[in-house]
Amino acid sequence: MKEVQEQAVDRSGRTWKWWKRHDGLDTAELMYLSAEETLTPLHEILEVEPHGAQPAATEVFEPVFSSGTPLYQETRTIYFTDSGHDETEQEESIMSSLDDAIKQLLSIEGATGAAIVDYSSGMALAQGGNPGFDLGVAAAGNSNVVSSKLRTMADLKLDSNIEDILITLGTQYHLINVLNSEGSKGLFVYLVLDRTYANLALARHKLSSISKGVSI
Repeated sequence: MKEVQEQAVDRSGRTWKWWKRHDGLDTAELMYLSAEETLTPLHEILEVEPHGAQPAATEVFEPVFSSGTPLYQETRTIYFTDSGHDETEQEESIMSSLDDAIKQLLSIEGATGAAIVDYSSGMALAQGGNPGFDLGVAAAGNSNVVSSKLRTMADLKLDSNIEDILITLGTQYHLINVLNSEGSKGLFVYLVLDRTYANLALARHKLSSISKGVSI
């Protein structure tokens, strides 16, 4: 006991933390934990290579008396998460839902091609079918059509949204359904129909219904 009290006087070169014991021993008996204590590297605790797979790990700290008797044991659990994996899963889920929407669009009677397009960039996020021309080029061209119409509406101060645009060709209908919901704003659905087989009124109704389920 005397040794501990004498050591408490000399604190040069160390930072001391003091605790009183509460297990029935003499309250004058103290313990300390040196700030210079060297911690075990995390990869050694995990028993893996520093750059290897890192599951949950546990670090154990045991403050001790000067006599070497542990006062208490503190356990810390460290969890490692892979946010990149979550982002990949989310992207795959979005692409899967867009592909499903394309399949539904192509099931419309007379449909020969379909695409979901970001009109700010002119890029097709998903596309399918064989309308007899390049859907990627059509996506970029029709993005200009939508952007131009939106600018015209802004110039005319028309406070409304575009629902759809119909372009009638000799053998085809080209339908553009502009999406305005919070999860799909900035997109449009492009549908190509063969005039010989398509029912235009029914196709517009189905296109509107499918488009409401599109979001990113």
